[in-house]
Amino acid sequence: MRTHGPGSAPAAHGRYALVGQPETLVVCERMETARLLLYGLWEGQLEDTLLDDLAYSWGARRPAR
Repeated sequence: MRTHGPGSAPAAHGRYALVGQPETLVVCERMETARLLLYGLWEGQLEDTLLDDLAYSWGARRPAR
């Protein structure tokens, strides 16, 4: 909980907005199976911090740019 829950780096900034959304399950599945495609589609559509913080809590890394 310390790294992912209250008091963690992203939670301290109130940026876990995606965690409570039902579509988050699909986003996490894409992080595991099609990360490059997910980040490519995400780029310019929504705030990068939303996906970066979810990836941080899920334990996934952002692909190299």
